[in-house]
Amino acid sequence: MTGSLFKGNFWSSDILSSIGYETIIQHLNNGRKNCKEFEDFLKERASIEEKYGKDLLSLSRKKPCGQSETNTLKRALDVFKLQVDNVAQSHIQLAQTLREEARKMEEFREKQKLQRKKTELIMDAAHKQKGLQFKKTMDAKKNYEQKCRDKDEAEQAVHRSANVVNPKQQEKLFVKLATSKTAVEDSDKAYLLHINTLDKVREEWQSEHIKACEVFETQECERINFFRNALWLHMNQLSQQCVTSDNMYEEVRKSLEMCSIEKDIEYFVNQRKTGQAPPAPIVYENFYCPQKNAAPPGKPTGPNLARRRPLPIPKSLPDDPDYSLLDNYNLIYQ
Repeated sequence: MTGSLFKGNFWSSDILSSIGYETIIQHLNNGRKNCKEFEDFLKERASIEEKYGKDLLSLSRKKPCGQSETNTLKRALDVFKLQVDNVAQSHIQLAQTLREEARKMEEFREKQKLQRKKTELIMDAAHKQKGLQFKKTMDAKKNYEQKCRDKDEAEQAVHRSANVVNPKQQEKLFVKLATSKTAVEDSDKAYLLHINTLDKVREEWQSEHIKACEVFETQECERINFFRNALWLHMNQLSQQCVTSDNMYEEVRKSLEMCSIEKDIEYFVNQRKTGQAPPAPIVYENFYCPQKNAAPPGKPTGPNLARRRPLPIPKSLPDDPDYSLLDNYNLIYQ
């Protein structure tokens, strides 16, 4: 199939037309542009992956996440932070891989550009030579046709002067006719020579056009195949990234399956317990009889007014040193 379609479908009946060649060149330029666009896409995707990986790595290493947890849940969180770190690293690695694929696309694109350049230079020279030779041929044709018209006019002049008695005029007309016939023969030879030369140039151009079509079709087949494989590989890389991330997340799920609520509660109790006995109730203590009125455990400790005895009434005795009477007021000295 290679080299069998372009050369049979990009011609023109106009010898000066290069529309077939230009159509192929335009298609190849579009293909090269498409490769450049995919190359830029890979570079930008790599930047996104790298930024995401670095941000995720910073989040994993700097942002606290359940740092005060203990026992089995703490171990699960440690696995979680580790695997998030691994996922971040895998995205950074993917970014490097994508940049490498973009570099390969660029190298392929530049390689085809150099290969095309050689063929394009040959075709440009062939087109230029064909155009110049065609112009020379058309100029030769015009000159030939003009010489033919001059000869015809000279012959007509000779026929019109057949009855003219002046021999000098007839001689001039015959000389002019002979000269015009010679000019016609010379222009005819020149015209025919240019026609033959143009035909050789046309054959050379046609041969180069066929070779160029074969080269360009081969390049286009290679480009489509390379582009297709690059895109396929890109999809595989993204799928592998998903699989890798899921495997890492599976490790977190496995560690979470090992978590035990009972063990974590028991661990906390054993590590942080403060005592097993609650505080005793606060009992009422009578200021005057703290021992007799002490309430037994488990019973109300409020004041029992019914059992309180009345305060003693002090007696003022003249000879009592603790009491003195002053204007009907009792003073107690303590």
